[in-house]
Amino acid sequence: MVDKKKQKKEEYTAGQIQVLKGLEAVRKRPGMYIGTTSSRGLHHLVYEVVDNSIDEAMAGHCTHVKVIIHEGNSVTVEDNGRGVPVDIHPTEKVPGVELAMTTLHAGGKFDKSTYKVSGGLHGVGVSVVNALSEYLEVEIRRGGKKYHQRYEQGVKTKELEDLGKAEGTGTLVTFKPDSEIMTDLEFSFEVLSNRLRELAFLNKSLKITLTDERNGGASEAYYYEGGIAEYVEFLRGSREALHDKICYFESSKPEAEIELALQYDQGFSENTHTFVNNINTHEGGMHLTGLKSALTRTINDYARRNKIFKKDESLSGEDVREGLTCVLSVRVMEPQFEGQTKTKLGNSEVRGAVEAAVNEHLSIFLDENPKAVKAIIDKSLQAARAREAARKARDLARKKSALEGGVLPGKLADCSISDPSLCELYLVEGDSAGGSAKQGRDRGYQAILPLKGKILNVERLQGRIDKVLSNIEIRAIITAIGGGIGEEFDLENVRYHKVVIMTDADVDGAHIRTLLLTFFFRHMQELIEAGHIYIAQPPLYRVHKGKSDYYAYSDEERDEYVKRLGGKNGESKGINIQRYKGLGEMNPSQLWKTTMDPEARTMQRVEIDQAAYTDKLFQRLMGDDVEPRRAFIEKNAKYVKNLDV
Repeated sequence: MVDKKKQKKEEYTAGQIQVLKGLEAVRKRPGMYIGTTSSRGLHHLVYEVVDNSIDEAMAGHCTHVKVIIHEGNSVTVEDNGRGVPVDIHPTEKVPGVELAMTTLHAGGKFDKSTYKVSGGLHGVGVSVVNALSEYLEVEIRRGGKKYHQRYEQGVKTKELEDLGKAEGTGTLVTFKPDSEIMTDLEFSFEVLSNRLRELAFLNKSLKITLTDERNGGASEAYYYEGGIAEYVEFLRGSREALHDKICYFESSKPEAEIELALQYDQGFSENTHTFVNNINTHEGGMHLTGLKSALTRTINDYARRNKIFKKDESLSGEDVREGLTCVLSVRVMEPQFEGQTKTKLGNSEVRGAVEAAVNEHLSIFLDENPKAVKAIIDKSLQAARAREAARKARDLARKKSALEGGVLPGKLADCSISDPSLCELYLVEGDSAGGSAKQGRDRGYQAILPLKGKILNVERLQGRIDKVLSNIEIRAIITAIGGGIGEEFDLENVRYHKVVIMTDADVDGAHIRTLLLTFFFRHMQELIEAGHIYIAQPPLYRVHKGKSDYYAYSDEERDEYVKRLGGKNGESKGINIQRYKGLGEMNPSQLWKTTMDPEARTMQRVEIDQAAYTDKLFQRLMGDDVEPRRAFIEKNAKYVKNLDV
């Protein structure tokens, strides 16, 4: 779809920047443009700038993108693309770069002769970054010269300046997020690393480097000649491959450019990721529907054609996707996004294009790799039998629950109102803390479910739903929440829109929290995606003097309270510091005041920002393979602040 040779000959001038005016609302309502002013929105600012460089790469004009996090949390993004136009726009009468930086919806990506396809969700781009930055500086190398302009809070502070001769072409943008607007100003190297690595996989042979000048200067470079085929290998991780050769193809259709890579492994979970113009479409859409339909049909047709099935035997979509790691990347000229987060592709014509391409190329792969297809079909047939066994196990669990005395588990202290949007369920570690929580709660809308000991590590029981359901604690959680489990999970039947994990602030508490998060990610992922899972933040310390009590959630906060009470160097006569290791050490009123009262508590909502890396992380931390877990601990040990031993 993108003719790179032809495109390189076409001029990219200010006249090709089309204008849709209006930037004033960005600083007033930043959430409309970047979703949130917290950490996710902060990192989105970097992605908006990087997207412009990636668009240049997709158009065939850029081979290297550099991202640098500076001391003080300013960021530089540099590329060796064509450089933003600096000539005067024919109707707006300002340089093209100034127009792109100060006008909402002004950019080359609206002109399809400049960019056939482009990334970024809303086309708001760098102008929003400029509006939400304390300052932004842009340097452009173009036409043998170097240009510079500076903006503060979206307003230019001087005219575009010609700095003289320069070699090569490209754009460099440096910005510092505005502390008046952004509530989080600390960039995460890991968060940026994951996204930039993903972009490098999706744009093969593009080099992306990330450098962190804070704390010692970590640096990583991402470059993948194999593109998404290497991405599949990366995502599969330590799971043993079912067949050595990765099925990979590219297909050019009038509706879309289609690229697919897939491989099966010995595991039991499906790990499919779809992208449109580099955007992670985690809500799926028409391209995913086409992929699923073609995958099921093609494998069933092959098995029937080669007489592998017994009479009337067939495989369902779930059967053929068990143990599958797959990346589907499509590039569409005019993508239409739907869904709550605008990451669901709505173009119906793309479904047929993907379906036809997968049918054609997967059939060729199966015909050319008989050993691989036999292993895939054998595994799918085993999945079908296991699925039937799981259905029977679920039915048995339901019957057992009914025999044990009704729908809800006996140890659940339920709330009195029934509106799920107002109800909260606390999963509490141990009977002692459970007792305090039951006494301290607001019985109207807060329910308490005490958990005894550690639940099963479901990561090691994938494919064995009968074993998962045999665990009393897990059955109690499933029954209390009410939405079911796995493929049968129904968000409409969930009884609480806040499910709060409340564990002790020690190693055991962290382990229980991780076990619960693993269970929710593997068996109730929709609950996380709907924003219904939270982690309570109990205080680490109680600082007491006379009749005054202060609760500190960090060492720094503890020291601040000690100082406020007249202490020096963390010590002073009459000041008592209690380190909480367990929730049971707090009486009911303290637990309510610090951890459960909506007016005073702090809770973290669990979000899946990048499902591919979340899957890999749970596999690494909770799976059977020891080496990846050891490597993770060795890499991250230096970041540990509070270690309870």
